Amino acid sequence: MAFSPILLTLYLTLFLHILENCLKNLKIPVFTLFFIDNGLLVTQIKSFPLSNSLLFCSYNVISNLLLKFGLIMKHSKTKVFHFSKLHSSFNPPLLNLSFISSPILYLKESWKYLGFIFDRRLSFYQYINFYSNKVISTIKCIRILGNSVRGLISL
Repeated sequence: MAFSPILLTLYLTLFLHILENCLKNLKIPVFTLFFIDNGLLVTQIKSFPLSNSLLFCSYNVISNLLLKFGLIMKHSKTKVFHFSKLHSSFNPPLLNLSFISSPILYLKESWKYLGFIFDRRLSFYQYINFYSNKVISTIKCIRILGNSVRGLISL
């Protein structure tokens, strides 16, 4: 059954309220952000094992709550991403969710979210590179189209 964004928001308001209370009662310092059909779990802890255990607990709470609400979480769309300003090698542990019948989540090198491309160091290099190449290819296509109808002058 497909919901409109307004109906989905009304339906999920109680879910988000219960989720916030559950995480607060369990003393799990994980922040949640939700957009229509996307969710984001954020933890700000310097220890990767502790961060993974907090994400594991919150993921388990969220998936159980969603099942109680009659909704299904797509585990295949779930991603893990750690930000770090370390200059040395960066190899945080994987997030193993197999204990709750979910896959092992592998770390991503870059992450595209709401049109922005993030890398681990938050340098935005990949974002700038992607969109500058897109602009260059658009300009080349406009030149070709302009020449085909004799509307734009080729430089």
